[in-house]
Amino acid sequence: RVKMSAGEILMYPVKLGKNFCLYFYELECDALCKEKTLHRVLRNVNSQLLVVCPDRNVAAFEDVTDQEMKSGKGMHFSIHCYKTTTPLAGLPVAFSVQVEDKSYYMCCERESGEMIVRFKEGEVPKEIPGESNIIFYKKAFTSCSSKAFKFEYSMERGMFLAFEEEGCLRKLILKKLSKDEVDETMKMSL
Repeated sequence: RVKMSAGEILMYPVKLGKNFCLYFYELECDALCKEKTLHRVLRNVNSQLLVVCPDRNVAAFEDVTDQEMKSGKGMHFSIHCYKTTTPLAGLPVAFSVQVEDKSYYMCCERESGEMIVRFKEGEVPKEIPGESNIIFYKKAFTSCSSKAFKFEYSMERGMFLAFEEEGCLRKLILKKLSKDEVDETMKMSL
């Protein structure tokens, strides 16, 4: 004897086809669909803003004056939030930024054996049918921090957006994180 709860049980209609193949009806496809867009600046642990300069192919965290922030060239991001039919670890997001009169989206590409963060001219798609090099999973930086986040690259688990010192720049990179490590270079606030 089994006791049933009053909870809802999802059932799907099925059909037996030729050769006794089983077909399910009205199932959603496994795709990412844009749900909403947030407009924010991205700050690192030093309160510097992420600034994109596509003409130099550089994205770096910089100290920005109030006047420079008002002009907003390459620092006001659109964070495109996607919904998905599969449970994932974190909210799937894509980043885009307006520079002059052009829109650029963030993506990652392999170059000389390492992953590079790039900004390419174009728009973020409304639907993404499968894996994509523009999707990151937004996660809480730590379990006790609700205002700081880290962004894991969807195509290489354990790789997060971070910054590294390169001369006088704090350049945006992808960085590997070991499971129990807390790395302040990955901490970002919106």
